[in-house]
Amino acid sequence: MDFSLSSEQQELRALAAQVAREVYAPLADELEFNHEPLPDTEVRRLAELGFLGIALPERYGGAGAGLIDALIVIEELAKYCRPAAFQVFEANVGPIRVIELFGTEEQRQQLIPAVVAGEVTMAIGISEPDAGSAATDMTTRARRDGDEYVISGTKRWISNGGHATHYLLYCRLTDEPGAKGIGAFILPADAPGLSFGERERLMGWKGIPSADLYLDDVRLPAANLVVGAGQFNRLFGAFSIERLGNATMSLALGQAALDRSVAYVQERTQFGRPIIEFQNVQQTLAEMAIQVDAARLLIYRAASVAKDGALPNTREVSIAKCFANEMAKRVTDLAMQLHGGNGYTVEYGIERLHRDAHGWAIAGGTPAIQRIRIASELVGRTFNQRAAA
Repeated sequence: MDFSLSSEQQELRALAAQVAREVYAPLADELEFNHEPLPDTEVRRLAELGFLGIALPERYGGAGAGLIDALIVIEELAKYCRPAAFQVFEANVGPIRVIELFGTEEQRQQLIPAVVAGEVTMAIGISEPDAGSAATDMTTRARRDGDEYVISGTKRWISNGGHATHYLLYCRLTDEPGAKGIGAFILPADAPGLSFGERERLMGWKGIPSADLYLDDVRLPAANLVVGAGQFNRLFGAFSIERLGNATMSLALGQAALDRSVAYVQERTQFGRPIIEFQNVQQTLAEMAIQVDAARLLIYRAASVAKDGALPNTREVSIAKCFANEMAKRVTDLAMQLHGGNGYTVEYGIERLHRDAHGWAIAGGTPAIQRIRIASELVGRTFNQRAAA
C-alpha cells in the first residue's frame, strides 16, 4: 500500500505549513494566554484559502478532495496553533459530515456552503454529566409537539460550546433503551431556551472553548431532525471520520515535539558538547521518531479508503486513534525530558504540547474505549459494560 503524497498533496502541505508558520504561529501565544478562540477574521482567512471545504463535496462549494488532504492541513496547522487547526477539523471531519451523509438535501444546502465560507461553525453535542464514555445513557429528551420538537436536558464537555453558531445535538426521542431511542437535531445557537454554562477551565486547549449546554424546552422545527430514533448505529462511519481528525491532532503534537527536540539537542551543550552526542539522547530521539511515523502510517491506512463515498474501517480507525493519542502523550513527555528544565517552562512550548496531548486522548472516545471497540471487532461481538441487573 503506497502512502506517498501526490504532487498536489505535497503542494497543499507546503502551503498549509507556510500559513501555519507565518500567520498562526505568531497568534498562538496570544490565544493561549488570553484563553481566546480563533477570531472570526482568521476563520474567514481559512475559508478564503479553501481549507474549510477541502473534503466537502464540490456541489456545496467544497473542493471534493479526499480525507487525507484535510488531515494534511489539520496536521500542519496543529503543529503551531491548535485553535486554527480546530476550525479546519470541525469543518472537514466534524459534525457537518453527519449532515452530508445523513441530512436532508435542504439541510445540506443550508449548512455546508455556509461552513465552507466560514459563516457557520458547527459543534457536536453528545456528552452529558452522566453520559460520557457511556454516551447511550444520555437523558436529554425531545418530544414531538405538532410540527416541532421540544427538547430539555443538559450537555457537558461541548468543544466550541458557547462559541459555535450551530450544534448537532443528540438526544433521546423514545423510551427504548440504549442507542435505539437516540436521534440528532440541528440546533442553532440562538434558539430560545438554549443557554450556556461558564467556559471550562481546562488543563490544555486554552484557545478552544468548552462549555455546558442547557436546554429548557427548546423548540425546534421537525425539519431540523437529522437522524431519527433507531439510527444511532449508522453514525459510526461519521464518528470514524472525526476520530481520524482527532488522531491527526495528536500526530501533529508528536511531530512538533519531535521537530523541536531535534533542533534543541543539537544546540544545547552540557559537559562540553552538544547533548545529541550522548547515546541516551540518540535513543530517545529514535524512539520518538518511530512512534510518530507509526502513528502517521496507521492514520493514513485508515483514511486512504475514505474516498468516493466510502467510509473508513472502524477497527482501523480505533487502532489509529488509540495509538496516536498515546503516542502524543509519550512523545511530548520525552520531549520535556530532553529539554530538561527548559521543557517545563512556558517559553519553549513543550509543556503546552503535552497538556494538549492529554485533551485529545480524552476527546472523541478515550484509548480505553477504543480498545474495547478493537476487541469487539476482533471477536465479532459487542460487550456489555454495564453491571448485570
